[in-house]
Amino acid sequence: MNKWLELILGLILLVGTILIAWSSSAYSWTLLGKDFNFLHSAWVFLKGGVFWFTILLGLLFIMLGISDLKE
Repeated sequence: MNKWLELILGLILLVGTILIAWSSSAYSWTLLGKDFNFLHSAWVFLKGGVFWFTILLGLLFIMLGISDLKE
């Protein structure tokens, strides 16, 4: 794929996602009683990712420490 096309497509996707997340949180997007707030969903997903990354990093350090103790 052309490098300029990749850059423009990436910018369109990035800006489009930001605009959709902002407008879904600024305005009330509801359908059949369900609220579609994509910004809140993204924030919850990011917090969960940080949580699991921290847990897995701790487990990695514990395994590395145990491995060093055996030597």
